[in-house]
Amino acid sequence: MIERIATAQRMSKIVKHNGVAYLCGQVGEGATVTEQTKDCLSRVEALLVKAGSSPDRILQAIIWLSDMADFDEMNAVWDAWVPAGNAPARACGEARLARDTLKVEIIVTAAYGE
Repeated sequence: MIERIATAQRMSKIVKHNGVAYLCGQVGEGATVTEQTKDCLSRVEALLVKAGSSPDRILQAIIWLSDMADFDEMNAVWDAWVPAGNAPARACGEARLARDTLKVEIIVTAAYGE
């Protein structure tokens, strides 16, 4: 069974299937990479809770930065947020994001349930 949560015409915020929750990409508010990353991760965490999961159940994260020069600043926030011993498989790259003001977008896949 596939369960879709917060579904609109274009996308669902969460799709659950076979014990895996797929979250739509999350961006954050703020002027700096630090502010946007913190806000983004709080949104990720809220979606994980809604999916019946948590940060320690993340399987994979894909992070897009508008400028790789922000890699260390984003990682400082990420490293403080990821539960010790539960780092997911992760990729990070540079991409043009949906709005010029966006600096980071994070896409997460996580286990849920038992």
